[in-house]
Amino acid sequence: QEQLVESGGGLVQPGGSLRLSCVASETIFPMYHIGWYRQAPGKQRELVAVSNVGGSTKYADFVKGRFTISRDSAKNAVHLQMNDLKPEDTAEYYCGAEPARPGYRVYWGPGTQVAVSS
Repeated sequence: QEQLVESGGGLVQPGGSLRLSCVASETIFPMYHIGWYRQAPGKQRELVAVSNVGGSTKYADFVKGRFTISRDSAKNAVHLQMNDLKPEDTAEYYCGAEPARPGYRVYWGPGTQVAVSS
């Protein structure tokens, strides 16, 4: 079954760290750019970071220097290490997969909640 499964969300104090993981099915991982997106209440979903099939990465300006995305081919996983978390990072975080070639569908995980509060 083609799917994305997220884990690692939770409640953390400002300045703390969390590591999100997204495990993709074997039919998705090698052919898809996989990234993390987030959606706060009342706001649109936005890109956080993406790991491309070719190895490049892209980050939103608001996480540069704080978040790191990595791709683990042995586990079909993409991780998002989040450091120095701020209250404004509070959101539902989604793993999303975009095909590297045309003609294939986009996939989304169910989401994992990240809350940053003292």
